[in-house]
Amino acid sequence: MVIYGVGLLSFCMLVGMLVGDLLGVVIGVEANVGGVGIAMILLLVLSNLGSREAALSPITERGVGFWSAMYIPIVVAMAARQNVAAALSGGWMAIIAGVAAVAASFALIPVLARFGQGGHNDS
Repeated sequence: MVIYGVGLLSFCMLVGMLVGDLLGVVIGVEANVGGVGIAMILLLVLSNLGSREAALSPITERGVGFWSAMYIPIVVAMAARQNVAAALSGGWMAIIAGVAAVAASFALIPVLARFGQGGHNDS
């Protein structure tokens, strides 16, 4: 059922926000540090683990899969509400960190593509 997907998404989001807030407190920043990313990783792990270990019915697996796929647009919407103007006014460090993260992501695409092709035989 789709409701299980919503429940799993909600659980992951709450845990991610809690952990992100705790990380912010630990490092002394008044912000959520990586909560959305933690929630996304948790959702991926739990949704993949659940289909193998829990023997979910096909309709339940589709519900969990649907909300796992919907999480990316939700993350984009959440990121859009962040205060980009305040980050840019913070100085060059924010710009350098953003450009470095994008460059590192682009650089890792060929590496990840090689891992993805490792188990397939075309012959």
